[in-house]
Amino acid sequence: MEKLYDPKLIEQNWYQNWEKNNYFSPRGDNKPYCIMLPPPNVTGSLHMGHGFGSTLMDTLTRYHQMCGDTTLWQPGTDHAGIATQMVVERQLMIQGKSRHDLGREKFVEKVWEWKKESGGNITRQFRRLGASLDWQRERFTMDETLSRAVREAFIRLHDENLIYRGTRLVNWDPKLLTAISDLEVVSTEEEGKLWHIRYPLVEGHGHVTVATTRPETLLGDVAVAVNPHDERYQHLIGKQVQLPLTGRTIPIIADDYVEKDFGSGCVKITPAHDFNDYAVGQRHSLASINIFTPDAHINENAPKNYQGLERFAAREQIIKDLDVVGLLEKIDKHMSKIPRGDRSGVVIEPYLTEQWYMRMKPLAEPAIAAVANGNMTFVPENWSKTYFQWLNNIEDWCISRQLWWGHRIPAWYDEAGKIYVGHDEADVRQRHQLDATIKLRQDEDVLDTWFSSALWPFSTLGWPEQTPDLQKFYPTSVLVTGFDIIFFWVARMIMMGLKFTGQVPFKEVYIHGLICDADGQKMSKSKGNVLDPLDLIDGISLHDLVEKRTYGLMQPAMAQKIEKATTKQFPEGIAAHGTDALRFTFCSIATYGREIRFDLGRLEGYRNFCNKLWNAARYVMMNTEGQDNGIDNNKMMLSLPDRWILSRLQTTINDIHAAFTSYRFDLIAQAIYEFTWNEFCDWYLELSKPILLSANSTPEELRGTRHTLVNVLETLLRLMHPLMPFITEEIWQRVGPLAGKSGNTIMLQAYPQVETALQNADVDTEMEWVKNVIVAVRTIRSEMNIAPGKPLPILFNKGNELDKKRFNNNEHLVKTLGRFESVIWLKAGDTIPDSATGLVGNLEILIPMAGLIDKKEESARLNREIAKLAKETERAESKLQNPSFIDKAPSDVVAKERDKLMELKGTLEKLQQQLEKISSL
Repeated sequence: MEKLYDPKLIEQNWYQNWEKNNYFSPRGDNKPYCIMLPPPNVTGSLHMGHGFGSTLMDTLTRYHQMCGDTTLWQPGTDHAGIATQMVVERQLMIQGKSRHDLGREKFVEKVWEWKKESGGNITRQFRRLGASLDWQRERFTMDETLSRAVREAFIRLHDENLIYRGTRLVNWDPKLLTAISDLEVVSTEEEGKLWHIRYPLVEGHGHVTVATTRPETLLGDVAVAVNPHDERYQHLIGKQVQLPLTGRTIPIIADDYVEKDFGSGCVKITPAHDFNDYAVGQRHSLASINIFTPDAHINENAPKNYQGLERFAAREQIIKDLDVVGLLEKIDKHMSKIPRGDRSGVVIEPYLTEQWYMRMKPLAEPAIAAVANGNMTFVPENWSKTYFQWLNNIEDWCISRQLWWGHRIPAWYDEAGKIYVGHDEADVRQRHQLDATIKLRQDEDVLDTWFSSALWPFSTLGWPEQTPDLQKFYPTSVLVTGFDIIFFWVARMIMMGLKFTGQVPFKEVYIHGLICDADGQKMSKSKGNVLDPLDLIDGISLHDLVEKRTYGLMQPAMAQKIEKATTKQFPEGIAAHGTDALRFTFCSIATYGREIRFDLGRLEGYRNFCNKLWNAARYVMMNTEGQDNGIDNNKMMLSLPDRWILSRLQTTINDIHAAFTSYRFDLIAQAIYEFTWNEFCDWYLELSKPILLSANSTPEELRGTRHTLVNVLETLLRLMHPLMPFITEEIWQRVGPLAGKSGNTIMLQAYPQVETALQNADVDTEMEWVKNVIVAVRTIRSEMNIAPGKPLPILFNKGNELDKKRFNNNEHLVKTLGRFESVIWLKAGDTIPDSATGLVGNLEILIPMAGLIDKKEESARLNREIAKLAKETERAESKLQNPSFIDKAPSDVVAKERDKLMELKGTLEKLQQQLEKISSL
């Protein structure tokens, strides 16, 4: 083995080896275990969410494969309708062209060309993370087999009247000219204005005042609503008001939707341009007047002097005109949530348009029952409440999009507008017995991307055909996903799975939190806190990191702000940590919480953990290569440390299996880390040295310790492998044969199981006694500033017979690791010299101080340290008591200052205790 651990030298080679040998493919005919990769957008690049989720899925897949299951982790990508179309349209814009210049057929060909050349970037990045996806089965939502499944699902749902055409309000993107889903709308608080407008009464004098953030939509008003219990307006219900600037009159209606204590208590109702107003309009049978063209200009339904104006230009003109006629009462500053398209960035319009819809309530009922009766469970369970809440209030789903890239809706129209559905025109004519003379045209729209995604768990396995894969791996075992898409994807997969297969698509849904930065802030480009998993793996210079974070930002001030923050956070750039350290970090922070905080300090710690494992393996190999490790010779004697580490290993194995069952990846990582670092490396390797280096050790003792060293390490590598695949494979290739293991890869080795015969509580207790004695002496050394290598005289006082027995059994170990010069057991009445004291139970461990330290000099040293720390503590307290600092400094800076003060106080207290001990000698 190389002296230093360098992940770059091993990771790529091992992944190529695994993929080349088809180790990711299902093996055997055992219990199936299947996970579906949530298909990332084909346009995407790997981000921290992908890295986190794929690490958890890969950990589960590798674990179950090693446990003997026939595992399949199904890969694939999503065609990502809007995102992909925009990428290709931007390329055309650079050439001075639009998709309309090419026409639909040529444009779609262009998208396929782009997909072939650039669409595989994210799958290459998944490989860098060690993902054991069965790439031979990779799917794409626009593949012909999946497209056929989409058409088949549409046809069946339409035949059952679960899909229909309807005119309703949708989220409309006036730049992309398509309906979009709620998930594609980003609403943020923005400062705007609230205009108070007077609507004059038709009969008599007076007016009512309505307040609106969108005065341009008054052109489409059809009523003014008041609360039926609002006494101020009881006499006006049913009366008419003049709609300003239009020459129309509209009624005053009563509806519980209106909050009588909010604003004036009067609300303008515009059903064609507001979702709440649309519901009010439905209840009162009001007309819906659409005043916008698809690109958000005023249309022919408005007065002529506003027709053709862009919506915000119309707003300005309407405000001026209202002011001129004295109907603008006042203008207030107002903060409100503005919906913008996540792709286009423009303000989204609620827009009345004819679209394709799916009836959801009939599909939701069995999906609710599946979770309620336990056929499928959420982990953590509390997410089922969110699931039930959404499904119990579900609305019909708008499934059509006005795009060219995607699954074109398999519906055709004759010249009379009658609709026919089928797989293609020939299928339509055959199904509906249509003569060749009847002209048909296909619907121009495509399906919402989430429609094909909802079929993913079974379409990827061959549905609608009853393929062997579908029969073996469906229902799948678990879905691993974030809570943000429970509505958009998880629930729809369950509904579609039950509808088309009669079974839930997965037995469990493990919902994990969203990755945030160390301060709990969501990672975003505008905040300059985005981390790229590949940068954490390979490292990146400060220059390249700044360039990456500021690329494409249009505002120079924002770019400068991000550059400054990045330079402060990473003055030397980001160091390389390797894939295994990143994966282990992801697992260690995978709690049940909604917010997963990623801390680079933790990543650095686990990079050190990899080094620790590497160095431990080198020590084991140096002491076992070319030696008799007891593989073929059972004549061996196991020392107390040997029996103890084997017993502790069984406890660790048991804890890890339990944590896997409950998806507690953080507890898996914790158990591995604590056993490896604290018990195996810090204790057992040290405890092995007195046996291996002693001339008095028998061949049986040497054989027993070597056997234990190599077998515990080999078992530990198998325990770790699902979390840290690369370093464990590299070390196992060398250690496996020393432990008598055969095979080409650790991937196909059996996962460790508990051997109850090796668990021994008495051994654990005795070993704890040995450790506590050694720790007590080491603590005194540290507190009294005594050199670690200096042999010490030890006095034992008040010990019982069990203490003496334990010492006699392990005298060589205790004296060697504790660096004891001599040991005397004191009897009752013996004079006790001035000594530093440690306790192990009732046993007093005394170290006479005479000749070990200069009491006066040590006291002076401690007093100097205490004075220095007292000044630093005073400065920190003064800073935190300064209101100017608390109010102006960033919250993370204040928090760090508080942590620093606590640390100073803790250190100061320890030094004062040491001084008291020395003074009492």
